[in-house]
Amino acid sequence: MLAAKMQKHGATRWLVNTGWSGRRKIIDDIHSGSLLNANYRKTEVLGLEIPIEVEGVPSEILDPGLFQKMQWSNKKAYKETLLKLAGLFKNNFEVFVNHKIGKNDKLTEEILGAGPVF
Repeated sequence: MLAAKMQKHGATRWLVNTGWSGRRKIIDDIHSGSLLNANYRKTEVLGLEIPIEVEGVPSEILDPGLFQKMQWSNKKAYKETLLKLAGLFKNNFEVFVNHKIGKNDKLTEEILGAGPVF
């Protein structure tokens, strides 16, 4: 129901987890609409879309995965943890597989299709 109303009225939504650094600039860019025109890249496995550049914000803040990869001395452990997290997301969404949302269940397919890619 919320998704239908958002689509009807052209509302946008953002998942923001910036901590303290750069958050004001990111929120300002959301409010001004400039992030709608930004270039994005998808993160590995989870497929989250992250802006490639926001003026005045360091890239490691925009892409926490990049920062985490640099911080983890054991790259294999990082990848295993990322895959475990993705598996938890996938398992959590299993309860919605039989829900019918949208015309011809199209929204259900889109939601499930947006999940992690292993």
